[in-house]
Amino acid sequence: AGVTEIDTVMKLGMAHPMGPLQLADFIGLDVCLSILNVLHDGFKNPKYAPCPLLVNMVMAGKLGIKSVEGFYDYTANRKAEKIAKMFS
Repeated sequence: AGVTEIDTVMKLGMAHPMGPLQLADFIGLDVCLSILNVLHDGFKNPKYAPCPLLVNMVMAGKLGIKSVEGFYDYTANRKAEKIAKMFS
């Protein structure tokens, strides 16, 4: 499943106002990574380990809205309308 499909399923199927990937872009991927690191370090549970994709995106400077690219491309506007190139 792609970015659009994941977010659409959560919006339509679960009645969430935005999908999880759009929400992660809104919060900031660096913030999401930091939260996961704290949970993983605190609980020592591998289910909280951040996925390599998130780590690589943060290392590449793709932080979501604040860097104009994350899972979506925000160069034209601040709405999650255009999927980032690496996912399209």
